[in-house]
Amino acid sequence: MDIDENLPRRRDDPVANLVTHDIDTLSVAELDARIALLKAEIIRCEGKIAFASTHRSVADALFKK
Repeated sequence: MDIDENLPRRRDDPVANLVTHDIDTLSVAELDARIALLKAEIIRCEGKIAFASTHRSVADALFKK
């Protein structure tokens, strides 16, 4: 369980807006486009995680006692 899970989200939180958006009104093409966009965002996030992990490892090695 995330420690921040019980904290209220900001009103403009994009993730909250994304998951509460009604998808029943979207066409198949719109859903396909949404999935493609979400997959691209996942790849972007994974790249950021990889960069941050590498950056942290370099910093740890640099400041290692």
